[in-house]
Amino acid sequence: QVQVVESGGGLVQAGGSLRLSCAASGRMFSINDMGWYRQAPGKQRELVATITNGGSINYVDSVKGRFTLSRDNANNTVVLQMNSLKTEDTGVYYCNVRARSTLRSYSRDFWGQGTQVTVSS
Repeated sequence: QVQVVESGGGLVQAGGSLRLSCAASGRMFSINDMGWYRQAPGKQRELVATITNGGSINYVDSVKGRFTLSRDNANNTVVLQMNSLKTEDTGVYYCNVRARSTLRSYSRDFWGQGTQVTVSS
């Protein structure tokens, strides 16, 4: 299995910033896409930002210009810098890792446990 370890999250005022980090590790897996999803109260989980192993980044429209996703440490760690936070950014944020087994030649998604982000007005 691929282990997904998240850090960050917390409580901030609107207009403030938070930094989320996610590190993926595992034996016999090649890590491809990585990114973040979030689930607001009473809503379904949605994509926030993803980055491919080729460096292509996709953001949901509502965070463009405010959030920045980067990939570090030999492409096994991603950092989501969240600036100008809004109350509607509140939710549980989950790190997503798509990896391919080098032993069995299949791909699957792995998820972090989720970290709470709360933006107060």
